[in-house]
Amino acid sequence: MSKQGDLTEAQGEYLLLEARKTIQDRLSGKKDIPKETKDLPTVFHEKRGTFVTLTTRGNLRGCIGHIIPQESLIDGIRENAINAAFRDPRFSPLTSDEWKNVQVEISILTEPKPLAYNGGKDLLNKLRPGVDGVIIKKGFHQSTFLPQVWEQLPDKKAFLNHLCLKAGLSGNAWEKGDLEVSTYQVQAFEE
Repeated sequence: MSKQGDLTEAQGEYLLLEARKTIQDRLSGKKDIPKETKDLPTVFHEKRGTFVTLTTRGNLRGCIGHIIPQESLIDGIRENAINAAFRDPRFSPLTSDEWKNVQVEISILTEPKPLAYNGGKDLLNKLRPGVDGVIIKKGFHQSTFLPQVWEQLPDKKAFLNHLCLKAGLSGNAWEKGDLEVSTYQVQAFEE
């Protein structure tokens, strides 16, 4: 992520704790408790894209976010914490028993930028593993992988194959060169 708009480690730790507290409150039956925001740093009130990722023993347990900013940074973290824990359609809602083994990661996104490319080979050359989050779109099909996904899929071809499949396209759809591609970067904080 570019230096402009970077959060400090202390701010990232605060947001991690806020994500954890939001999920914990929901698990203990405390719903829709008004949260004070007026004394928070200015950056927390900026509209930013955010993702919250939950893992259990290194395995994905929930990951939901907004690529395009829809709310303030603090509200996005709170909303996506709830969404990742209880509304990710790939998983059943998180239980209290599972919660003790869950690790939380938050990602603060830069604004996506279109990536101009000419064919599959050029796309491969322009992607930066471990740096770029990638969004692909074709018609009504769209998906994204955060830059952290490069850790599990370091091969560019495998990364794009899985991203296309996630979008409901054929695995090799990226080779044809007719996808809309955008990239973004993240600043991530994890427990």
